[in-house]
Amino acid sequence: MPVTALVRRPGPRLVEGLISHIERQPVDAALALRQWESYVEVLAAEGWRVVEVAPADDCPDAVFVEDPVVVYGKTAVLARSGAVGRRAETDGLAAALDGYDLRRIEAPGTLDGGDVLKIGSTVYVGRGDRTNDDGIRQLAAHLPGATVVPVPVTRVLHLKSAVTALPDGTVIGYPPLVDDPSVFERFLAVPEESGSHVVLLGGDRVLMAAGAPGSAALFRARGLEPVVVDIGEFEKLEGCVTCLSVRLRPGPPRF
Repeated sequence: MPVTALVRRPGPRLVEGLISHIERQPVDAALALRQWESYVEVLAAEGWRVVEVAPADDCPDAVFVEDPVVVYGKTAVLARSGAVGRRAETDGLAAALDGYDLRRIEAPGTLDGGDVLKIGSTVYVGRGDRTNDDGIRQLAAHLPGATVVPVPVTRVLHLKSAVTALPDGTVIGYPPLVDDPSVFERFLAVPEESGSHVVLLGGDRVLMAAGAPGSAALFRARGLEPVVVDIGEFEKLEGCVTCLSVRLRPGPPRF
């Protein structure tokens, strides 16, 4: 059964997207669309079923479709962002999650999907500007059988802006941006910030950003095969390869 990737096309207000930990740079909307299309083409070429969810054109950050939902097994939790302007991004997602047990984070809880890193039955959740303690508590209640581990996030926007994980479960991150690497059972430092982010494509193949050649070499030395895509315009908005899709995988939960 193939992996399904939910994606959302960049909207007309993309250049207005929120930033919090970096300096604002001009975003080329036309180039961003071409980069998004290339990202989608890579997923399709890997045999994934790509589903484009309903647009949210009034929401500048809606292309970062991972943030408004967390999927774990057959449970889908609609998030409630700590950024008030992003809360409408959940609209239209339920239709793409037919067959899932749909839950919601309610006030006063806040949660962004980009703060959630799943490795088997362990779910690391970043506590920071977008996700609070009550959001973490509610998420844990919605995911019976999961071990939820809160992780401090102060140096980047989301937990998955700092770390993701390789196919063997090793957590990877750029040390200056990781609050506490000791939280993770296995941690591997990478030499570039954008090398911290991978999407597992299946087997030994990992999708990653073009701007991290040193990290790509490190992964090859570990027997992995990086598949590189340019997402530079989205990186100007604190985006990365993980937040541009929601992966609906058969089998055990993986990020």
